[in-house]
Amino acid sequence: MTENSQLVRLDSGEPSPATREPLFGLDAESLASLLVEIGEPAFRGRQLAEAMYHQRLTDISALTTFPLALRRRLADLDWRVGRPAIAKAFQSADGTERYLIEFEGSGPKGKTAEAVWMPEGDGGEAGDSATEDAEGDPGKQAVGCPTQAECPRSLAPGDRGKHEEDVAPSFPAASADERVGDRPNRAWSRATVCISSQVGCAVNCQFCLTAKLGLQRNLTAGEIAGQVVALLDRHAVRLGRDRLNLVFMGMGEPFLNYDNFMAAVRLLVREVGLSPQRMTVSTSGIVPGIERFALEPADLRPKLAISLNAPNDRIRAAVMPINRKWPIASIIEAVRRVPLRPRERITFEYVLLGGVTDQPEHARELAALVRRTGLPAKVNLIAWNPGPGIQYTTPSPVTVEQFQRTLVDAGVPAYIRQPRGRDIFAACGQLKRTVEA
Repeated sequence: MTENSQLVRLDSGEPSPATREPLFGLDAESLASLLVEIGEPAFRGRQLAEAMYHQRLTDISALTTFPLALRRRLADLDWRVGRPAIAKAFQSADGTERYLIEFEGSGPKGKTAEAVWMPEGDGGEAGDSATEDAEGDPGKQAVGCPTQAECPRSLAPGDRGKHEEDVAPSFPAASADERVGDRPNRAWSRATVCISSQVGCAVNCQFCLTAKLGLQRNLTAGEIAGQVVALLDRHAVRLGRDRLNLVFMGMGEPFLNYDNFMAAVRLLVREVGLSPQRMTVSTSGIVPGIERFALEPADLRPKLAISLNAPNDRIRAAVMPINRKWPIASIIEAVRRVPLRPRERITFEYVLLGGVTDQPEHARELAALVRRTGLPAKVNLIAWNPGPGIQYTTPSPVTVEQFQRTLVDAGVPAYIRQPRGRDIFAACGQLKRTVEA
């Protein structure tokens, strides 16, 4: 980690430019070093970390464990928490919320990223080692699409590229008053938080709206972790009591911002108090990143999901150009190096594109591929979430169910991820900083 590069100099009466960077993102040890540099005892670093990451304070003036004189001194030095903030919130009819998150510090102005809050989750964690309960039955339709009405409808050929609200909304669109406002009432028993690692993305998956932004910049460790803490604060999450899953599946490819991604994980585990076994990171198959990930200690390593999305290299290269650099066999070879915890599974995420990756022969080929890996694995099926300007179709619920049944009958655990927040562009593959949803 590089936090110590932000230490305050003592050779000037003026505050160092480094002190004007946000404190949020520094661990207790680094905060202690900063405070020692200005003549304060090291234990103040732990107090400051406790205030930012557990009490979730955003203003040093509210840090009552510090004497008033010290708080005033830090304010004079322009020390500030600088936690990422929710600039705008959109609320779906299904309770999902999408947020535009804005950042302080060295990041370019206006370069917001997105985070998503899904009360009750989307079924993506079903079948994981931590969720071996009744909903872990891979043959149960309730895992992903509770009823036919809640599953995505097919898009007719003439509807390709239209706005989702015009062709196949899963839920009625929320009004502007419903989308933005006060903290929502607590009406959930568990939740999943989806966060971003980059602004935009360079991988260029052909079915994903985020790809249309291109890569604008990497997020820092504090900017990544700050999304999580901002949402914990908004929803008054009680760590250790509330059931929360965290997925690095928002904007960006985490393994193309590896150092900041893992620094954020360390911050979330060591300072915020989240369990890595409740975290999942999704990668498009960045082999060097997977190889580095395999070397991470188990007490700091999230679960791994591979965004596969095709049963063979030919189709995958067409929908995911990254496959030309790292084909499926090289990805699987790298994944085999990851030392899994007891009962842990590798997740293969699979987006079903109508007529492209959703046919019976694709299901049979995918089942054979997963079985050949020899890995303890499961498949999460995602019916493609439409977006303007992308020329694919969403398969029918019957097609999705038949695809799942083929996998299950072949001995491959398969689950259908429920589309959440489609009406506000919060569903998988829809994140593009849309401000009018």
